[in-house]
Amino acid sequence: MPKSKRDKKVSLTKTAKKGLEVKQNLIGELRKCVDTYKYLYIFSVANMRNSKLKDIRSAWKHSRIFFGKNKVMMVALGRGPAEEYKDNLYQVSKRLKGEVGLLFTNRTKAEVNEWFRRYSKTDYARAGNRAAFTVRLDVGPLDQFPHSMEPQLRQLGLPTALKKGVVTLLSDYEVCKEGDVLNPEQARVLKLLGFEMAEFRVTIKSVWHAETGTFEHLGTEAEGNTLEEEEEDD
Repeated sequence: MPKSKRDKKVSLTKTAKKGLEVKQNLIGELRKCVDTYKYLYIFSVANMRNSKLKDIRSAWKHSRIFFGKNKVMMVALGRGPAEEYKDNLYQVSKRLKGEVGLLFTNRTKAEVNEWFRRYSKTDYARAGNRAAFTVRLDVGPLDQFPHSMEPQLRQLGLPTALKKGVVTLLSDYEVCKEGDVLNPEQARVLKLLGFEMAEFRVTIKSVWHAETGTFEHLGTEAEGNTLEEEEEDD
């Protein structure tokens, strides 16, 4: 009887080695960028969207952007003064918490700040976001939806029914109130209705100067940042 492919054994040693190799390559790339570029900026991201970050990478092909793997980036730069790859890089490491990333570039502070100040993209809010404004629906037909969607709308909490093949709201309905923390059902309804309440935005927080090894805050930095580091595999 032929052996099932499902019985194929995977060496845990090989898997671990591959993971270690990826991390070592990332550390090497980061240190190479430290040696290559004039500036290293720390940026934070509001309402993270991979597609939007991909657009920024395309616009900044002349530079390098690293996002995610905070712990590995901290190792590359050095967690403290005794371990840092170059002077004051530990100042960068200790701020790698939450949804932040690194931008290596030769562009000046004025150029970087101006570009990112102008860049923002709206998108649909997700569960956990706050409602930017109140959305109420009036009783009556919801002509934008095909009849096949009526069960889905009802499942999401809308008081709907089919009347002569038309999705109809049986009573006035408040989807959300401004400032509410959205639950999954509200977020889904808002997306179906076409309301975009989230804004993807990148904020430049700090900069490290390669030539002088100095670290500089740009704008105000929140004291006592309580953001947890990203959960990552070791």
